[in-house]
This record gives sequence, C-alpha cells and structure tokens, in this order.
Amino acid sequence: MRTPLIAGNWKLNGSRVAARALASELADANPVGEVELLVCPSFTLLSAVHDVLDGSPVVLGAQNLASEPKGAFTGEVSGDMLVECGCRYVIVGHSERRTLFGESDADVARKVAQALASGLTPIVCVGESLAERDSGRAPDVVRGQLDGALSGLSDAQLAACVLAYEPVWAIGTGRSATPDQAQSVHADMRAWLSARSASAAHAVRALYGGSVKPDNAGALFSQPDIDGALVGGASLVGQDFLAIARAAAA
Repeated sequence: MRTPLIAGNWKLNGSRVAARALASELADANPVGEVELLVCPSFTLLSAVHDVLDGSPVVLGAQNLASEPKGAFTGEVSGDMLVECGCRYVIVGHSERRTLFGESDADVARKVAQALASGLTPIVCVGESLAERDSGRAPDVVRGQLDGALSGLSDAQLAACVLAYEPVWAIGTGRSATPDQAQSVHADMRAWLSARSASAAHAVRALYGGSVKPDNAGALFSQPDIDGALVGGASLVGQDFLAIARAAAA
C-alpha cells in the first residue's frame, strides 16, 4: 500500500519568523497516522525551516531546481545545493512555472533528470487548462505532459518519482475538481504508468493539487488512485494543513 503524501507548497510567501513558527507548529503536532508530511518553502527559507524540522517527522522540499548541475546560470539553484539545505523532495513543472515562466515539457524532463541525479524525489506536476478540459482534451494533455517529462526514464527512475495532477483551472481559484473528475485523471495516469512499468505503477504516488482544503480532502482521498495532495494556500495555515493530513490518514 502506498503511504499518503501531503505536500505543502508555500509558494512566494513567508518571512523567516513566520516560516519558523509554521514549521514549529507542524513539527510539534500530534502524529496524524501513516502519512508523510512535506513542506516546500522558498529557497531563502530552506535552512531556517530545516533547523526547525530536523528530527521531526516532517520532511523538507523545494519548489524548483535548475536544469543544469552547475555553471554560469545566474539566479539558479542546483539539486545538490538543495540536498545540502536538507531537502528530500523538489516540485518540478508546476503549472505556474509552465504558464508564468514558459517552462516546456523538455525543460521539465531536464529538471526531473537533475533531481534524480542529486538524490531528490521529484514531484512532477501535470494538468490541463480550463479551455483544454472544456474541449475534452484533458486526457491527451496530461498524457502528453507525462510523455514529455518522463518517457526517457528507466523503470527504477520512474518508480522514484511522485506525480501531481493539478488542473490549472483549480489552482488558487477556490474551485476544485470533483472527486470523480480527479479520480478519472489519476486512473488515466496510473494506466500510463502501467503501460511502461508495472513496478512503477504500483509504487508511484499520485497527488491531487488544486484548492485542496479540509472540507474537500476526505472525499478526494477516498478515491482509489489519489495518494495524497499538493496543497497551496491551505498549507500556510498549520491547523488546516494538519486537518488535510488527518483526512488522508483516515
């Protein structure tokens, strides 16, 4: 059975004081069951949050990484640098990176390769826009993004990834996919994995991301192919994030 993963993407939010306080609240919370908790602060907050989380069950991740291991790439942060900060996970290909910063599937593939080479677990994001969903193209869009980002990986590398389905139209809008809509795409992702590697299809955790909150988490997690959540705004409120984690444990 796959252990649920609840990942908090803090995005461009938080000071050192606020980040340490939130991390402390999570680290000091009562156990929430067989669930893995992950937080992904901004780069400048990683070391401060790691100091608070060190020795706790909550693990640390980053929101992005460079597509190169080192060199003349001003403003970039490599996978090895993230590992030195205590990271175990990194988000790759988030829709905001794709739409606001022009990241292509090829860019995502290079970042996945760098994450794996550094020993990080990439959380590989896929998802369709509202126009693509309304036109009935959502399955093709998601499969295309999976092909573009992951088709060059070995079975072992593929099994070392986490997938996150985040419909673009549900991110930061307060609107969430219904459990049936989310399950349909998750089942399709699992079928994509099965066609390439039975072991990866069994091992890979698939998260849902898109306005996940305590009041809709339970219905989402009741679906057979949803193994957790990539949480945005609700991850900035400690009790909300923990309530989502408890829903996954239940």
